[in-house]
Amino acid sequence: MQFQGRSRRKYTGAKLKSARGKRKFELGREPAATHVNDTKRKNVPTHGGNRKVRLLQENIANVTNPADGKTIVSAIETVVDNAANAHYVRRNIITKGSVIQTAAGNARVTSRPGQDGVVNAILIE
Repeated sequence: MQFQGRSRRKYTGAKLKSARGKRKFELGREPAATHVNDTKRKNVPTHGGNRKVRLLQENIANVTNPADGKTIVSAIETVVDNAANAHYVRRNIITKGSVIQTAAGNARVTSRPGQDGVVNAILIE
């Protein structure tokens, strides 16, 4: 869990006087770290009785060809590039913006798998 509230310091580096302590709703959650493997999802309750779908593992993606606008379901083979973290390539972790190798070709992920519960991507020429 990571605290996502206001910083304890000013932009100058000086300490701020805290008017109150940390609150539970200011805590974040652990990242999903979606791997390439057989599909595994997890429902996470959120504020207001809603839910998010955490995609823990996935081996298929909805790949759109921008030339003709058609979308096909394609198998994910591996992660080729990930701008978020270079180590994610070795660990086969899918995030938004990562380049995955599919049966249809290389594609860039446009969805947020840890938040949306699905991998959507567009083909790269």
